[in-house]
Amino acid sequence: MRNLFLCGLLLASAMPARAVEVRGAGPEPGIEVLLNEHASELKGKRIGLVTNMTGVDRALRSDIDLLAARRDIQLVALFGPEHGVRGDVQAGGHVDSSRDAATGLPVHSLYGEHREPTPEMLRGIDLLLFDIQDVGARFYTYPYTLANVLRAARRDGIPVWVLDRPNPVGGLKVEGPVLEPAQSSFIGMFPIPVRHGMTIGELARLFNGEFGIGAELSVVPMRGWQRGDAEPGGAMPWVPPSPNMPTRDTALVYLGTALLEGTNISEGRGTTRPFETLGAPFVDARRLADALNALDLPGVRFRPTAFTPSFSKHEGKACGGVQVHVTDREAFLPFRTGLAVVKTLHDLYPDAFRFQSDAPGATPGFFDKLAGNAWLRQAIERGDTLDAMQQRWQPELRRFEAVRARYLLYP
Repeated sequence: MRNLFLCGLLLASAMPARAVEVRGAGPEPGIEVLLNEHASELKGKRIGLVTNMTGVDRALRSDIDLLAARRDIQLVALFGPEHGVRGDVQAGGHVDSSRDAATGLPVHSLYGEHREPTPEMLRGIDLLLFDIQDVGARFYTYPYTLANVLRAARRDGIPVWVLDRPNPVGGLKVEGPVLEPAQSSFIGMFPIPVRHGMTIGELARLFNGEFGIGAELSVVPMRGWQRGDAEPGGAMPWVPPSPNMPTRDTALVYLGTALLEGTNISEGRGTTRPFETLGAPFVDARRLADALNALDLPGVRFRPTAFTPSFSKHEGKACGGVQVHVTDREAFLPFRTGLAVVKTLHDLYPDAFRFQSDAPGATPGFFDKLAGNAWLRQAIERGDTLDAMQQRWQPELRRFEAVRARYLLYP
């Protein structure tokens, strides 16, 4: 196994003959570092690219187009995660394999019949590049597509280069319970907390080195990004990584309000503010807002609102609820806030609120997968305080931080 740290194979090459001119804000993402400093190392290799609509440079040019246009680079196949290479498939929707209309390249789906590249998909490929924007949450599927790519690459002896990108919710804070093995799924494969505070490249190093994958991995790091950057994402242009993740603000609140996906409360899908707009037909908006604001949660206020989802839960039905307004990003604790929302709804509406089950008559399952354990749901049902729940997850969170430190790449 090779697990490179900022230097080594990728950073030892000579400067290429030409550089990619970019006019854009923010740190230099891995795709630009690759093409400006390491393009010569791609010559003579048949390249497979795992990407989607977020794989762009600072001028918003697609990785696919940038690589396909180079005569010195042989791009031979594309691989798409959930939502597809072009991002046109809703959450959980089956993604078919196809051909890319712009380049004619084969597109292999990693969110359809197969979630791991098959030997047939990888036949003839010498190197895999991975460039997808993550959102910094354990229960997002893209990191586990990466894990599956690493497994398949190890099986077939193919190196993987991860082109790094910022964590849009910052790289300093960690929060929430660490996933327990019994709840492992495609929205949580490894024992990491809900807010992990790592870039996609750092996650690749963690998965590969800590959880027994052992692929031939290299990370092409960003230039100019620091963990504590005041501007989330380092002011890089934001390309929605999924249809219900329209802004960086969405990504921040998603770390907590995504818990509502495991309940019968609308998390705002089918509105213009998913994960910021929450409610159900049986909710009194003013009563919920007053109860949540009375908790005096740091960095956030709740505004009573009414909405009618155009799809997903409670489609076409008038709902009462709240809009989440983050007033101080530094003070805001998204997971604690989302947990407070779930607990408050459970307590206010015990006869109407429900945890969603995977199947009729089954023990509630999806909420437990999102939480990463069963005890959090049980604590809500039992009436435990927020402080008691947070104290329970802290020891495992501290242990994770010690492991995490070994795989960080940026100051």
